[in-house]
Amino acid sequence: MLPKEQGLYAPAYEHDNCGAGFICSLAGNRTNDIIHKALDILVKLEHRGAVSADGKTGDGAGILIEIPHQFLKNNCPFDLPEPQEYAVGMVFLPRKENQRQFAMAQLEAEIQNQGLDILGWRTVPVDRSTVGTIAAQTEPYIMQVFVGKGTPKLSEEHFNLKLFTARKIAEHRIWESKLSQANYFYLPSLSTRTLIYKGLLVPEDINVYYKDLKDPELVTRLALVHQRFSTNTFPTWDLAQPFRYMCHNGEINTFRGNLSRMQAREELFASELFTAEDLQKICPIVLPGKSDSASMDMVVELLLSTGRSLPEVMMMLVPEAWEKHSSMPADKKAFYQYNACIMEPWDGPASIPFTDGKYIGALLDRNGLRPSRYSVTKDGYVIMSSETGVLDIAPENIVKHGRLEPGKMFLVDMDAGRIVDDEEIKSQIVAQKPYRKWLDQHQLPLKDISYTGNPTPTESE
Repeated sequence: MLPKEQGLYAPAYEHDNCGAGFICSLAGNRTNDIIHKALDILVKLEHRGAVSADGKTGDGAGILIEIPHQFLKNNCPFDLPEPQEYAVGMVFLPRKENQRQFAMAQLEAEIQNQGLDILGWRTVPVDRSTVGTIAAQTEPYIMQVFVGKGTPKLSEEHFNLKLFTARKIAEHRIWESKLSQANYFYLPSLSTRTLIYKGLLVPEDINVYYKDLKDPELVTRLALVHQRFSTNTFPTWDLAQPFRYMCHNGEINTFRGNLSRMQAREELFASELFTAEDLQKICPIVLPGKSDSASMDMVVELLLSTGRSLPEVMMMLVPEAWEKHSSMPADKKAFYQYNACIMEPWDGPASIPFTDGKYIGALLDRNGLRPSRYSVTKDGYVIMSSETGVLDIAPENIVKHGRLEPGKMFLVDMDAGRIVDDEEIKSQIVAQKPYRKWLDQHQLPLKDISYTGNPTPTESE
């Protein structure tokens, strides 16, 4: 949690500039080597982070991987269903036993209220001696919660919706309680596909602190990493990245307006996917005191819960420069125009890698002010990072190098095992709905409202 406003310090003016990257296997091969390579990327990005006076407390670093099913099956004292038939949550909890039990009970109750099952808890093995003295003052107790569907017929989409609802309600209940260490309750991830290990650590200490990451049985086909540099931000464990669906290198200059509009539109929320009671309980969507990047991630997960795909959500939040783009196809321009009525741009210089376990990719802001580069290798890897040279790759192993272009999306479809061109993915998305027809039927531009001739009232009137 960010510190309160005092003296010359104001949380609203916090910004950060970071290093981010990912690696994935186009063939879908799950290996421990991908984790090692991802951690190598993270270490190479260390110069993009910061270190506190104790020399060990970083501004935040982390890694997102696929749920390592076989590893967890071998290390849990309870039975696990097949992959995607259960979810794993990484949970930051208070270190005090009574407070921890209270937080766990609240989370369990809300999960069960959604008709889901608690399969069990696992204490995440960590090396506390690795933590710097400053980070140790706020170090959480870290556990994993395992959640079952409750009914075999529940689809993965509906399952994730229930997980989202349960987590949001539990967050609000605990934050509104008298728990003195409420800021220690945080779920870096709760998903059927991904798992996040992060904290106030320097990059080289991530796999030392989290002992799981050194186990050769831990395998994944993708990994997303982030090294945080807080130019004017108070670092905390929960604000380390990656977040649940994305990480962020840059700044959101429109954040104050984005936050105000999100708060205002909550009054208009309506959905057949949520009960009226749950819809009210999950608000506010953006928790107070979080960073611009963390807030954006909360909006991403809300939009995903409506059935939109991750690439579509990112197009909505970080649109291309479309309004005066004369050569842009009409259907794409209609998509952006329609969605501009729903969601304003989260604008600023940014490179945003993202993943939901099915897709992994990145996009650049419309001005292209946070350049990022990618490489595709002959042995089937795709590597993207804030800069080139984060992995030592033999020149003869390179298929191609490239860079993210302003407003464009770089995307890998993990199930199809291929890179999807920006034009292809966006053409598919804009063709899904009749956006132009909806605009013509329902949008009333101000310029089309006839002038009535009534004078503007004055105070005397």
